[in-house]
Amino acid sequence: MRLRQCLMEWTPFAAMVIVECLDVGLTTMSKAAMSKGMNHFTFVVYSNALATLILIPSSFFIKRITRTPLSFSLLCKFFLLGLIGITIMQNCVFTGISYSSPTLGSAMSNLVPAITFILAVTFRMEKLDIRSSISQIKIIGIVLSISGALLVTLYKGAPIGGIQIQDQPSPSQPFPSVLLAQTDNWVIGGLFLGTASLSLALQNIAQAAIVKEYPSQLTIVAFYCLFGTIQCAIISLIAIRDPNAWKLRTGIELISIFYSAIFGSVVTFSVLTWCIDKKGPVFVTMFKPLGIAIAAFTSALFLGDTLHVGSAIGSLVIIFGVYTVLWAQSKEENAKARVDRLSPSSEQESPLLGSP
Repeated sequence: MRLRQCLMEWTPFAAMVIVECLDVGLTTMSKAAMSKGMNHFTFVVYSNALATLILIPSSFFIKRITRTPLSFSLLCKFFLLGLIGITIMQNCVFTGISYSSPTLGSAMSNLVPAITFILAVTFRMEKLDIRSSISQIKIIGIVLSISGALLVTLYKGAPIGGIQIQDQPSPSQPFPSVLLAQTDNWVIGGLFLGTASLSLALQNIAQAAIVKEYPSQLTIVAFYCLFGTIQCAIISLIAIRDPNAWKLRTGIELISIFYSAIFGSVVTFSVLTWCIDKKGPVFVTMFKPLGIAIAAFTSALFLGDTLHVGSAIGSLVIIFGVYTVLWAQSKEENAKARVDRLSPSSEQESPLLGSP
């Protein structure tokens, strides 16, 4: 019984680490596809359309008995969720990456925890008491995780091992040089990526509220993916004038679409919705800074890039910051559970629960 409880406590943590690894792969592959000439609008449409074809049938077969009926109000909320989380967020992400690089995308995503925390406090999903040590620790952890991510991005430092490999990308750009854009449009890319971070934070907050109202997580993911696909298709038909832009010409384009649909949408959306339901929106966004640390270490491990002191120190700071926030949340949840157990209502209900 204790082993099962321990697994349930650690499963959301492991799931979010996997999601961040998948997200690093998605940004790299999407940049590779766009560098081959693929239009980012068509990329978003194709990947979400394929994800919808997988999710819609699955949502009807899984938990079809326990699923509550859909109302018009709920469908409108799914529509808005698709608008925020797919149409605006994904198009801004891939537009920003096409103007800049996956590195800047990972760096800008570190704004998401802070924005989400502010929104969660504003909408009273999170309690913030400056006099409380738990709240102070949580704020320190968020600041540390963002600072660590900026350290990985902006500070190089000496190469670990003392050997500088020639013709390697900068460690503040943990991706192959073929995937890096020129800095001419860096500011434009940053504005798009900043908008995407705000949209992602809003999506997490809205999704947390919808999950409480409608607990069928797979159905939520399926329908907001469906609405997002329709919205993106309409925008793409207006924005794209060249019919040839819809043709898939290289293998990397097809591979990136399948990867984005299966791992970037079906798996990631489902895991995020489940984690938001179990742990809340702030827990989910706290793992965003891990993305750039994962990118730095995987590029050193698999691509032969040089790992520098800045990447190593920044990654340790990120991990410490994330752990600090998660520890504070755990203490907060335990304190709340103790209060619930000692409340008069629970004491009154306990004889009824124990009666035959």
